[in-house]
Amino acid sequence: MDVDTVGELLRRWRQRRALSQLDLAIAAGVSARHVSLVETGKSRPSADMILRLAEQLHVPLRDRNRLLLAGGFAPRYQRRPLGDAALSAARDAVRRVLRAHEPYPALVFDRGWNIVETNRAVDPFLASVAPELRRPPVNLVRLALDPRGFAPMIVNLGDVRAVFRTRVGRQLAAAPDEELTALYEELLAGDITGPRVDADVVIPMVLRVDGRELRLFSTITTFGTPLDITLDEVAIESYYPADDRSAAYFRAGGSW
Repeated sequence: MDVDTVGELLRRWRQRRALSQLDLAIAAGVSARHVSLVETGKSRPSADMILRLAEQLHVPLRDRNRLLLAGGFAPRYQRRPLGDAALSAARDAVRRVLRAHEPYPALVFDRGWNIVETNRAVDPFLASVAPELRRPPVNLVRLALDPRGFAPMIVNLGDVRAVFRTRVGRQLAAAPDEELTALYEELLAGDITGPRVDADVVIPMVLRVDGRELRLFSTITTFGTPLDITLDEVAIESYYPADDRSAAYFRAGGSW
């Protein structure tokens, strides 16, 4: 079986980013000729050069390890669970963010949209979800769109599905992934005639709770310069009330 060379892998990442060899060379501070020699296998790049090019190509950390291995070097980045002692500072920071966001919901999810942690404001909503959807790993996309999950509560389900479709689609365009592709095909590939939503535009999620509507919008926070694959791939999604009535619901502890 053929094994991709580091040059071939770098070329694919460059093409995926729609950059010319000259574009990449200028960004990395090397010559276009050197980039060409690396991609064609006529020059063997050092580990530092591989990482310099990968940085300019915004290659995820797990894929930087693959580049290093293809170049004959040991991986540089570890993948430890968020509960690992080495990640205690990051874990504590995440939990502080979750707690500080209460009484509004917030959660942490990984690159596959599996929920890692939540704050207490999420618990009442999970209580109404079918038990099989609450078994780990709990997937946020499936939770939102499955009829056994939040789907019956979401008034503008078409908009929410379109936002997920756009966001997951962008992830796959940036870094192909088999697990994420399977999730997209299972839950998002159909109904392409539905609303087209730009994920950069704030689209409130409207929930019907106890016969009344809650309007929420969300923001996503990621680690700025992670050196661990787990931290590179987790994000915090924080939900905010989009009107005073929704804010009052949460401040009253989930009552009207």
